[in-house]
Amino acid sequence: MTTYSTILIDKSEGVATITLNRPERLNAWTHEMSSELQDAIFACNEDSDIGAMVFTGAGRGFCSGADIRDNFKARIEGKPQDSTRRRGGGDWIELVRSSKPMIAAVNGACVGVGATMILPMDVIIASTEAKFGMLFVKMGVTPELASSHFLVQRVGFGAANEMCLTGRLYSGEEAFAKRLADRVVAPDELIPTALELAREMAANPSRQLRWVKQLITQNGSETDIKKVHEREGQVLAQAYVSDEHHEAVAAFMEKRKPVFKN
Repeated sequence: MTTYSTILIDKSEGVATITLNRPERLNAWTHEMSSELQDAIFACNEDSDIGAMVFTGAGRGFCSGADIRDNFKARIEGKPQDSTRRRGGGDWIELVRSSKPMIAAVNGACVGVGATMILPMDVIIASTEAKFGMLFVKMGVTPELASSHFLVQRVGFGAANEMCLTGRLYSGEEAFAKRLADRVVAPDELIPTALELAREMAANPSRQLRWVKQLITQNGSETDIKKVHEREGQVLAQAYVSDEHHEAVAAFMEKRKPVFKN
């Protein structure tokens, strides 16, 4: 297993738990962390023993945004940024939406890029101790990682404007009320809840899970219903001839659980 400097990976029962691991800086984002996250996701996608991923943070925070000293200040001073790329080429949105299921388990501060990196993930679960914030305007910058799209999809036009234009912090309960978080749970229930949901997803065939994500990505804000129907038909045609579909039908007829290979 690859050893990383800014993240940890634990694999158990078909799920990889990826933990942002800079607790002394509330897991502030760096270029190195981005590179390591992308590499870890690629590795999980290639690992047939992994069916889903859970993302969380070490210590009190999930991710406190970009590291101001190592990222913003260094850029202003003209210092070279860490350009290390393991795999992925930097296209975070494409990677997240084409990968196996991803669940964000937000345990604490989740602001700036900490929030935008999880918006395209499949499910966001918040602890009651979580804090969410689109703080870009307070730092004199603007949203990124397609967050001006995904935030509107999650919370709606008005709430997205409020969050981005005020730069205020929202509790886990407030995030759930605004539909930014899909669930809110007590701190000690956060990881068990995320793992249980991840295992439920991971029990399904991996190719079909990724096809479903592809359709939701393409069709979620598509206004041309004919295109939606055509895309679904094309993917469904692939599914009908897949080994996984044949196994599911055979298992039903034989009154047993299907055995899928990731």
